[in-house]
Amino acid sequence: MRKTWTTLMMGAVAVLVVALPLVAHHTFGAEFDLEAPVQLEGTVVRLEWVNPHVWIHLEVSRVVQGTTETISADPSEEVWRVEGGSPRGLVVRGLARECLPFGARLIINGFQAKDRTLKRANGRDVTLPDGGRFFLGSSGPDAPRDGAEARANRTGGC
Repeated sequence: MRKTWTTLMMGAVAVLVVALPLVAHHTFGAEFDLEAPVQLEGTVVRLEWVNPHVWIHLEVSRVVQGTTETISADPSEEVWRVEGGSPRGLVVRGLARECLPFGARLIINGFQAKDRTLKRANGRDVTLPDGGRFFLGSSGPDAPRDGAEARANRTGGC
């Protein structure tokens, strides 16, 4: 009886250990809107290269939402947070932290947060100052599903 009880308890602990990270992770559709593509052009002011997602903070001078383009008179007032993939996933595809230095001018395509009051987006791809373009590891429905496709779609380097 004691062996059965111990086995059940260990099984319950194992299920909790596996399930908790899954509960904490959000899906693309829970936070971002596939019907709200956005293009952001600006300079890197902060970079969070941490798990589970990289976050790029941009002082945005130009925003294109659908067919509407907005030019900001004071980019320091227009700071957007852009979610990318995991640091490891980005490095495997060839995008190192050093590719996104502070002050670098970037163009990021992605999808806006459902809550429009937030200046937040899920990044699809980033164009670097040298013209290199990288898949940012978006979890959106149109994301490449294997690493080979993502690596094949990148151009340039840093």
